[in-house]
Amino acid sequence: MAEVMEDPLVGFHYLVDIGGMIVGYFMECSGLNIEYDGAELKITSEKGVPLVVQQPGRKKFTDITLKRGVTDSLDIWDWRKMVEDGDVASARVNGSITLCQQDGTPVAMWNFERGWPSKVTGPQPKTDSNEIGVEEVVIVHEYLERVPA
Repeated sequence: MAEVMEDPLVGFHYLVDIGGMIVGYFMECSGLNIEYDGAELKITSEKGVPLVVQQPGRKKFTDITLKRGVTDSLDIWDWRKMVEDGDVASARVNGSITLCQQDGTPVAMWNFERGWPSKVTGPQPKTDSNEIGVEEVVIVHEYLERVPA
């Protein structure tokens, strides 16, 4: 019997919870990546043939980038200020990013650990534009996993 395939998820919006300090919907998310360095191992086979074997090396997590429309909330900027003031220990928080369907139903979730804001960018206003102002936060973290929503 053939396995039934589910339709891929439509990335409509992301609900973000950053240590309870920043909670809300974001319009763009990137950096939910894990990769390994390749470690090259040079060996000689039993027959004396030199070989190069690739082994998984160090695991690396990509920085998470989140974008949202500007509001009157200063939560991202207050979080950045903790790092600026040297309180990095308090700024390191765990968080989650939940992909939601159009009706708000959670369908996929990623948790990160010990994240802190390495970059915050404000909007780039233009007087001749109808675009909304967008702010961006880049989060450096030490662990990422995909969990059931």
